[in-house]
Amino acid sequence: MTGPRFHPLESWVEYAPAEMERRAAEFRREIARRRTVRDFSSRPVPRPVIEECIRAAGTAPNGANHQPWHFVAVTEPEVRARIRVAAEEEERAFYGGGAPQEWLDALAELGTDEHKPFLETAPFLIVIFAERYQELPDGRRVKNYYVQESVGIATGILITALHHAGLATLTHTPSPMGFLNEILGRPPNERPFLILVAGYPAGDARVPRITKKPLDDIATFL
Repeated sequence: MTGPRFHPLESWVEYAPAEMERRAAEFRREIARRRTVRDFSSRPVPRPVIEECIRAAGTAPNGANHQPWHFVAVTEPEVRARIRVAAEEEERAFYGGGAPQEWLDALAELGTDEHKPFLETAPFLIVIFAERYQELPDGRRVKNYYVQESVGIATGILITALHHAGLATLTHTPSPMGFLNEILGRPPNERPFLILVAGYPAGDARVPRITKKPLDDIATFL
């Protein structure tokens, strides 16, 4: 076991309070434009854009710096078709009686159903896996810590990065998702976290008319 190693914090940039407020408001306005999209264009997205966004996600804080995530960016049409078939099978079971009626009633306002054409239409499916433990070359297993929290933070950064780059996204979580390990050839120490659909919105894309809670409803200052 080695001791901690540190170096000076050189990346920090401090702003005057007025500039901090301006930057915070500017970011809030930009991220408020983000919407979950279900109607995607098949228009190609440059791979370097996706690579940079995944690199950004990889900077997320995480338990013990084990970085317990793996991102599989899928563009191959045949693979996306297999994912759609498997996902829609699970979704038919969900909408056909597997989900509580209360849940289905909540989803009704969003207009979702078992049909997931975006899994084939969008140019990129980024399947995010949570790594429960690491396997060392000598066969030993190393436990990862705060896996769900760490991967959730990384996913949030990835969604934000994709939006900032000018792309639309959709988080898709068919349940169960074990078929993704088989289709994508991922090892058993990785568990699918979600499918992040990424691309350009279709020209006629429509989104639900919804509102977000105001600050007083989501925050308390003591």
